[in-house]
Amino acid sequence: MKKILVLSLVFAALTACVSPKVYKDLEDKYATLKKENRTLQDENNDLLTAKNQASTALEALKLQYNDAVQNRDQLQSDYDATKTSYENLKASYDALDANSSSAIAANSKKNRELLAQLEAKEQALFAENQRLEALKKQLESRSQRVAELESVIASKEAEMTNLKNAVSRALTDFEGKGLTIEQRNGKVYVSMENKLLFNSGSWSVGAEGRKAVKQLGTVLADNPEIAVLIEGHTDNTPFRKTAQIDNNWDLSTKRATAIVNILQENSAIQPENLTAAGRGEYAPIGSNTTTEGKAKNRRIEVILTPKLDELSRLLNDI
Repeated sequence: MKKILVLSLVFAALTACVSPKVYKDLEDKYATLKKENRTLQDENNDLLTAKNQASTALEALKLQYNDAVQNRDQLQSDYDATKTSYENLKASYDALDANSSSAIAANSKKNRELLAQLEAKEQALFAENQRLEALKKQLESRSQRVAELESVIASKEAEMTNLKNAVSRALTDFEGKGLTIEQRNGKVYVSMENKLLFNSGSWSVGAEGRKAVKQLGTVLADNPEIAVLIEGHTDNTPFRKTAQIDNNWDLSTKRATAIVNILQENSAIQPENLTAAGRGEYAPIGSNTTTEGKAKNRRIEVILTPKLDELSRLLNDI
């Protein structure tokens, strides 16, 4: 990031004499940063997908557990019925013992058969109980991990809610001046229209805009675990190429970098948490067919994202 800032300053100061190679290097660095940003977004989506898969697996395990309980109960019922039959037959055997040797022989054979059945059912019941106990331990372990995962997600969501509230308090003086703050998909989005920050065709931040960015910086300084992506956006009106700016991509990148430079004036903000990106006209939020829509599209978006190392560890353990 420091290299990008230095390159941007050199580019701004020496634009008239920059060689095509230097310009190409800057473009490559920008493409790399954009790719890293998309990778971070993909990782966040992958984590949410993995959490949903873990929850699905947990529900399937619960169904297996319930089936095992039903099988165990059925075996217990069969065992109890067989045992009762055996006891009745033994009583009958004892009563006939003195009267008929043939009846005794028949009852003896029946007793052996019932004893064999009873032993088989006891073994089956023992095996089913062992399987049920293993499933129960597995279910408890999986439930604990899912609970930990849900707790971490809830904690991250609460942190982002607190962060959104802190940002809203810090920027309350700029309400109604082209500033909006949203929380969605586990992130906080701070959008500032260009009328608050820049003059037309310029990437120099005005006094009011600088004040707003510095106010935002006071909140970011208190949250070192938050990744900060600054995106520059334009409308679809083609920018007339000048000695300093080539097109809308170039202008949006310079504006994003200008915001980073102001945030860097706060020494408490960690440079490695900051990323500047220009998206040109290709991510509009309003219609480019109206004046109002174009004004909304000309903006800076500051996207605040929590670090997800702990979530990744929990997902790997499931």
